[in-house]
Amino acid sequence: MSSDLPEYYFRVRENGALVFRLDTGNRHRRLDMDQIAVVNVKNGEIKPHGDRILSESDLTEIRRWIDQRRAVLAARDLDDIRRTVDHLNLTAQWAQSKASPEQLEQVTDSLLLAMHDLRTVLVRKKADRVAKPGTGGGR
Repeated sequence: MSSDLPEYYFRVRENGALVFRLDTGNRHRRLDMDQIAVVNVKNGEIKPHGDRILSESDLTEIRRWIDQRRAVLAARDLDDIRRTVDHLNLTAQWAQSKASPEQLEQVTDSLLLAMHDLRTVLVRKKADRVAKPGTGGGR
């Protein structure tokens, strides 16, 4: 194992992470992972593991990781939406040039409902942005 390991390891889970402190300085020269906390990225909650008391440096590092993780997740969300636009374009091309009548029958209603729902939300959100003072809309 490299001596350049970080002091903390974050095992990502659905809403956050388990936080471990890494220890390579033990007499057996092996890597020990000691769980110190559980983190919820959505609400920023940090729960010490067991009876552990987290140091200020523990909390600082965990908060830094939460900020970085939120940025990564936000970037992924935007990337997912851009991919969705690509998929919509590919779906339109498929429907126009490759889809059989049977395939179209299987997906048309669900696609139309999903697109109608999306359009309704987007139009409402756009109208809200345009109507807000200071955004170039409401005068």
